[in-house]
Parts: sequence; C-alpha cells; structure tokens
Amino acid sequence: MKKKNTVKLAMSMTCLVSVLAACGGSGGAGETPKQADGQTPKQEQFTPVTLKLFPNQQVTEADFKKLFADPVKKKYPHITVEMIVKDAAKWLPDYVAAGEQMDLITLWNGTLPSYQDLGLYEDITPLAKKLNFDLSRFDQGSLDTIREVSDKKELYALPYGVQINALYYNKDIFDKFGVPYPKDGMTWDDAIELSKKVTREESGVAYRGLDPESMTRMLFPLSLNVVDNKTQKSNVNTEPYKRVFDVTNRIYSLPGNKPKSLSQNASDIFIKEKIVAMVATVNIFDKLRTDPGFAWDVAQYPSYPERPNTFGMFDLHTIFISKTSKYKDDAMRVLEVLFSDEVQLISTKETGRVSPLKDPKYNQAFGAEMPHLKGKQLQSIFKSKPAQSPPFSVHYTKGVALLRNSFTEVADGKKDINTALREADEKINQMIEAEKKK
Repeated sequence: MKKKNTVKLAMSMTCLVSVLAACGGSGGAGETPKQADGQTPKQEQFTPVTLKLFPNQQVTEADFKKLFADPVKKKYPHITVEMIVKDAAKWLPDYVAAGEQMDLITLWNGTLPSYQDLGLYEDITPLAKKLNFDLSRFDQGSLDTIREVSDKKELYALPYGVQINALYYNKDIFDKFGVPYPKDGMTWDDAIELSKKVTREESGVAYRGLDPESMTRMLFPLSLNVVDNKTQKSNVNTEPYKRVFDVTNRIYSLPGNKPKSLSQNASDIFIKEKIVAMVATVNIFDKLRTDPGFAWDVAQYPSYPERPNTFGMFDLHTIFISKTSKYKDDAMRVLEVLFSDEVQLISTKETGRVSPLKDPKYNQAFGAEMPHLKGKQLQSIFKSKPAQSPPFSVHYTKGVALLRNSFTEVADGKKDINTALREADEKINQMIEAEKKK
C-alpha cells in the first residue's frame, strides 16, 4: 500500500479508534548498563532519557500524569515521558514520514492492521523476556486477539485498557411506570419485552424503552466485522448478519421506540434528555459524571442466546514500542510501570478503565474512587466476557458505513433484510476493488 493511501485509511478510521501513539527502537543512551556481578545497576548509573508518547486519541493531562509521567519518574528517575501535542490536521503516518521521535504508540486493536505497512511493529516477546516482564499476568484472550494481526502470530502490542459493554437504565422512568428494573442475564428478547412496558407517551413526553446504540454494536458479540481480513472480501450476505439485522430492527420497530435519527448519539440522549429507559453501549461512566442528580444504574449487557454472557468483542486500547525507537529497554520499563499492581489499581479505581490483567482484584476495585459510581451495580458488567475479535480489514470503516446505510433502509421500511444485505455485499466488494486500484 502506498503511503498516501495509508494516510487516507488512518483518517477514515478516526471514529472507531480509541488510542494514543508514539514510536520506539533499540540500543541508545537508554540501554541498561551491565555490571560484572550481574546485579541490577543503581539508579544513578542509568543515562537520562526522554521518551515521547503520541496521543492518537485524546488523553487528558491528568490521566497522563497519573498513569505515565509521575509513576515512571518515581520508579525510574532517569526516564522522562512526554506526551506529544498532536496537530489535529495530522495523523500517525504524517508523523512517521516526518521522522518525529515517537517511542511508545497506542492504538485501538481494530486499527493495528491499517498501520502495518509503516514499519513500526515487531514482536515484543523477546524484549519482555529480556527484562523479566511477565506476560502470563494478562488475560490471554486479549493477547491472542493482538497476535491475530500477525501472520506469524507475533505479539506487536499490549492492551492497556479493555472496553466493556453494559445496559444502563433510567430508574426514574421505570419507577414512573411501576416496572421492575432490568435484571442481569437477560437476552435481547428479554430486553425487547421489557422495553415494551416503558415505551409510551406520558404528559406529552415520548419515552423510548431501549436503544442498542447502533446496528454496528450488535455485530460484535457474534465476532462479525464485515470484511474478512485474509480474503479482503465482504461476508455480510450470511445468516449471522441476517440475525443481527432482525434483532436490531425488532428493537427499533417497536411503536414509539425508533429515534429521530439512527446516527444520533444514544448515550447523550440517555444522559441529557432522559427520555430513554435503557441504553446498551460501552463504557460511559465518565460521561455520567456530568449529572450527579441523574438516577441511573447498570445491569449486565443483554446477550444472544447462542452466546450467553458475551458482550462486544475484545475491544482493546493497545500500546507498543516502535521498531524505530532508540530506547527500547527504557520504553519497556515504562510498560513495566504502567502494568504494575499500583498503577493498574489507580487506573481502574480512579479513571474507570478496565484492566487487561486477569487477577480479579482489578475488576473488584473498578470505580472504587469515583464518587459518582458509589452504590451502582458495577459488578454486573463483569458477568459477561468479550467475544474473540478477528483482525479488522483496512476496508472495515468504509465497509461498515455501507452496511449501516443498508440497515437504515430496513429500519425505514424501504427494503427487506435479504435484499438489503445482498446489495450491501455487492457495494462493499465494489468499494474494495475500487480501493485496490488507487
């Protein structure tokens, strides 16, 4: 793929990317000095080094200090981690082309294939072994998801945050209509039946019972990602996609339950307008901080009967050391600190990130120091696990946009499901062939 096409692909995938970014390499001033007795050298024997972290997706200064800069400086005083101030008009390939120093790069796992031709990736396993970094502490399903990007099943990156899905509900609406709150363990059919009881108009206000956020979100528990990464062909004209179209359409076709626009932000409507009884979506706990008086709670994400207790896919925020970094050992020390017990507990307690480490203590501590989450049924979200995530194609973003358009035609009553999927399949393959010719 030519570099200008990589830039276009990077730009097209911004709505789905949940990332930071920066580059790394080997040797250089940050290498650990060796001692004749084999002991760990004293801190003052390290050469001072500044590492660059590139925020491809916004990270707050507060979280950067809390999770990176301060704890790294505390353990390794010779290391300074700086966050690059990103130019909104530029993308990762632009910074690579300009030769910008980037030592640590974070990306959403779905975009790892899109940047594969930039020459930034290499297997992190040898470096982890060299510095005694224990990979067995991670949920191995998340690592396997990242390994799928590599033909050799190499581990290019590590997950530093795991996305969750949950069913958030407005307690006031359920109380108003005398309907019991959502329960853990519901299927989508159960959620639809519950939705019928709270979808109604009252005193001029039209209350909607359930918003699944989007048809796209409904694909993930079945590990569906539109374009096969190996064949680079659409696979949407199949039974699993018909299943998703059917369930999602049944939700929106409930009288009074369809939103004004399927492209609206479901969580914003839920929080700001308070006319939606239930919204099934990802981690919106930070958004919920904005309205302390909102009477909400959370339940387990509904599931397909054939995939019980399953939400989403492995939706990972990943971090890796760039192949081009001159300070790989010190970049690995940054990861050592990031994945330490101390910092992972800060991350899950104070910032609401779900840890990729498999010890249950991290989930048990989730949100413990976020006052607006006190008393909420937070452990409900951990009753489900993510589905396996196949590697995303570089054509995913454009492909899923075409699929969404086809679903809108179904929801608007313009086409039946079979016709919509057949036409979507044709359009996606045509788009892929056109992209190949560029």
